[in-house]
Order: sequence, then C-alpha cells, then structure tokens
Amino acid sequence: MKDCNYPLVIVGAGPIGIACALEAQRNGVPYVVLEKGTLVNSIYHYPVNMTFFSTSERLEIGGIPFVTNQPKPKRADALEYYRRVAQDRQVNLHLFEEVTDLRRDGDGYEVVTGKGSYGARFVILATGFYDIPFRLDVPGEDLPKVKHYYDDPHFYAFQKVVVVGAQNSAVDAALECWRKGASVTMVVRGAEIGQRVKYWVRPDIINRIAEGSIKAYFNSSITGITPDTVEIQSPDGPVILENDWVLALTGYQPNLPFLRKLGIAVGSEPVCQPHINEETHETNLPGIYLAGVICGGMNTHRLFIENSREHAVRILADIRNKMEKAKSQM
Repeated sequence: MKDCNYPLVIVGAGPIGIACALEAQRNGVPYVVLEKGTLVNSIYHYPVNMTFFSTSERLEIGGIPFVTNQPKPKRADALEYYRRVAQDRQVNLHLFEEVTDLRRDGDGYEVVTGKGSYGARFVILATGFYDIPFRLDVPGEDLPKVKHYYDDPHFYAFQKVVVVGAQNSAVDAALECWRKGASVTMVVRGAEIGQRVKYWVRPDIINRIAEGSIKAYFNSSITGITPDTVEIQSPDGPVILENDWVLALTGYQPNLPFLRKLGIAVGSEPVCQPHINEETHETNLPGIYLAGVICGGMNTHRLFIENSREHAVRILADIRNKMEKAKSQM
C-alpha cells in the first residue's frame, strides 16, 4: 500500500536532483526528493580538502548565486551552498531513504523505499555515478587495509601508502598523504599521469615523482594484496612492497544494473549509455526520466554539474506539458 502520492518523485538529492526540485517548484509541480544518504551525498564523501575544477558560477543551480572568496570553491563551500539552497527554498527532502524498487502502477509508478512507498505519475532518476567503485579484482582486495574512497590525509601520516590510479582523486590523495608524512607509492596502469588532472596539480605530482619524493610504477598493475605487502607487476618484473594501506582510486560507475532491473534500455558496452529522448530526457518507460551524469552511462567525464543543469529545465517542461494535456482532456 502506498503511503502517499506525488505527481513527481525525484530520486537523488545531488546538485542535479535539487535543480530538478527547484524547477518543479517553479512550474508548480508537487514533488518529493528521495535520497539514500545525506544531502549532496557524493560531495559529502569527497576528500575533505578537495578543490573543484569548476568555478563557483558553474556549480550554481536554480539561478541562485554561489558566492565564494576564492576562484575555485572547495568541498566545504559546495556543501554550504547546496545546504543553504535546500533550506532557503524549502526543498521537500526525505534523506536516508533508499529507493529499492520501482513498479508500474496504472498510469504511474509505485516507488518503493526502505521506509515505505510513494505513488508517482512521473519519476526522475538523478542518481549520479559515485556509488560503485571499479574494483581491482585481485586477491586481498577485501582486506580492511584497502580503501576505494579517500577522505583525510592525516589518517595516513607516517604510514606506507600505495595509491592506485593517475586521475584527480589518486593524484590528490598521493600529494596530500605525502605532505602529511606518508611514504607514498603510485601504481599507474598507463604510461603517465592522466591528462585530465587539474592543470595546477599535474605539474606538482610530476615534479614530486621526478625528484623521487613519491615513487611511481607506470605501465604496472597490482596482482595481489596481503596484510603486510602489495604485489605489483611492472615492466621490469614482479615487485613486492611493504605496505600499510592501499587507496584504490580507480574511478566509479553509475548503478546501471538498477536501471536494467527497472526495464530502462541501456546501450551496449563499453559506454552502456541509457536510451533517452535527448529533448525531454524521458526513457523508454513512459514518465521516467534521467538527469545528470547518469545520462552518459560509463562515459562519466562527459557530463558535469555545469552542463547538466539544463536537464531539469527540459524534463520539467515535458512533465508540465503532459500534466496540462491530461487536465485538458478531463
């Protein structure tokens, strides 16, 4: 039995989910936002010292200014901004309520959570891509010393840390841990530090590697992890390192299995891009829309906050038109 009904249920309280809520308010569409964690859960789980690549105006939603006293905002700035937006606009949020299923129910859907269920005519899935890390798939990966998320460098002070990866998350972790006194070794599958690394950070990590402050194994991969060591296959052969912690920061992926479970059409590998109407963002399931980075499938570097904000405008325009059409036919 459904606990309550809304014309619109928005799944995900990240920046794009909130943008959809603000646009729903602007169009007079009653809604609720369901979020399995805290407000802007992914940003909350970013490293504590993380600096955005984008400037503050590119992170704005709903036309609400994001004012900072620095060119590029940090994690704490973003948390403050989105929290104030949600509070000021009285966004209808149900936090720590994970959606577990979505079922067809007449002309609409029943959205099932761990706390109840909601009837909805329309559903927007704005669930991002930070939930599922890419695994190493090596023996020992499930040991407590292996972390797929990195938060605060102080924890790793004076420890032997292996960082896997060469993009922004891995580079930030390597530099911050080294500056807090950790002995840092990077294991990089490719031949160099990633080209997408923030332009003011990339020279820093290259110079630290060149001077030997941070050790790096390029064209290499981890083959095994034990409580006290890490085994690496390098171009020069196997290497065994004494080790305390492994930060496997090899990227993250959207929950595409959940989309498939719902019956949303998803393209073939490797991109696995969901099939949507590019004008309205409606999926093959009538009344279900996708917003934000999840629209890109595995191509998570194509969509960002700044070029996903307009998804909310397109979706709510379509929802409003359908509601008006249905009302005129009554």
